[in-house]
Amino acid sequence: MKTDSVRVIEIKKSVYENNDREAELLRKELREKGVFLLNLMSSPGAGKTSTLIRTADALKERYKIGVMEADIDSDVDTKAIARTGVAAIQLHTGGMCHLDAGMTRQGLDEIGYDLFDCCILENVGNLVCPAEFDTGASKNAMILSVPEGDDKALKYPLMFSVCDVVLINKMDVAPYFDFDLDRCVENIRLRNTDAKIIPVSAKTGEGMDEWFAWLSGQIKAWKER
Repeated sequence: MKTDSVRVIEIKKSVYENNDREAELLRKELREKGVFLLNLMSSPGAGKTSTLIRTADALKERYKIGVMEADIDSDVDTKAIARTGVAAIQLHTGGMCHLDAGMTRQGLDEIGYDLFDCCILENVGNLVCPAEFDTGASKNAMILSVPEGDDKALKYPLMFSVCDVVLINKMDVAPYFDFDLDRCVENIRLRNTDAKIIPVSAKTGEGMDEWFAWLSGQIKAWKER
């Protein structure tokens, strides 16, 4: 068979276009119901779950919070979140390294999202795939940890460009690593001039009040739209 007779289908384009439509529909539904959805992303081990535990403990008396933990396998993180007293469910991706809008909707329907003020999706630990798929979230957040280095924004530009807030976690160990906070912020700004950048430590609590204030402000603004 001649090469020019082979039918080529642009699957990647159609998948993204369909997902974008689903994401916008989901976002519209969430807005109508006044439910804020945060999509939290990071590489494995950056501190998503420990950050969420502190967040749940700090805000659970003010807001009804539901958490969806996405992993290829295991339910370790869900059990840790559930111990805070907030609702939590586990989403297994079946080997996929991200969640898209359709998968997010399934998780929201399962947790009963209209019962909550804020739902948080802890996406699969990965700095590539999750950034490529709009989940329908109200806002995107990511965590960069100090041990990963201050040059991550240069290596993973899309992840940093799609985020509304970047938490620079594990600041308590910064003195033990070759990590320059100013340079890290500068690199993030090369990819995203608008993102809120908050240095934090989920272990010691450093900077967490600023993070709680940002999230609370976003939830309030979303509900008032």
